[in-house]
Amino acid sequence: MSYERAKAYLEKVGGMEYVHHRELYIDTVEDAAKSIGCTEAEIASLCDEAIRYNCASVCIPPCHLAFAKQYVGDRLTLCTVIGFPNGYSTTAVKVFETEQAIADGADEIDMVANLSLLREGRSDALEQEIRALKAVCGGRVLKVIIETCLLTEAEKIEMCRIVSASGADFIKTSTGFSTG
Repeated sequence: MSYERAKAYLEKVGGMEYVHHRELYIDTVEDAAKSIGCTEAEIASLCDEAIRYNCASVCIPPCHLAFAKQYVGDRLTLCTVIGFPNGYSTTAVKVFETEQAIADGADEIDMVANLSLLREGRSDALEQEIRALKAVCGGRVLKVIIETCLLTEAEKIEMCRIVSASGADFIKTSTGFSTG
């Protein structure tokens, strides 16, 4: 979320104390391209905004990584999403997507967890999938999106256990596309 969007929202809900201390948190914010069919011009604008406000990174569709890397060079951390939006891709496909994303300039990877594996009681297979992507990432950050709005409390706990055991760097709660 951009600073302007965050400020407008927080002004609306009365959270200006948060806005006034933006220098304390803005470098931890990851902005993201959320529109389906976004253009290179929109990606460039998003990157410019993220650089202007010193955001931690920007998450963009894989098809725009090569352009974005050429556009920003090393001025901004680029992230992309693997297995998006539902996590249903096979491990082999997610590994290929990750390899391609890194080749195209991704500094960080957000993978969408396969919740079918969780619900089928195949936690070991899910952990192995995350480990496989972490191996491809090497020293790059791997974040696992677990779509908490679709999970029971017990499933949330199990997902946190799996992700923690897998060696991934972060757990993310949502792609922003699911509702529940």
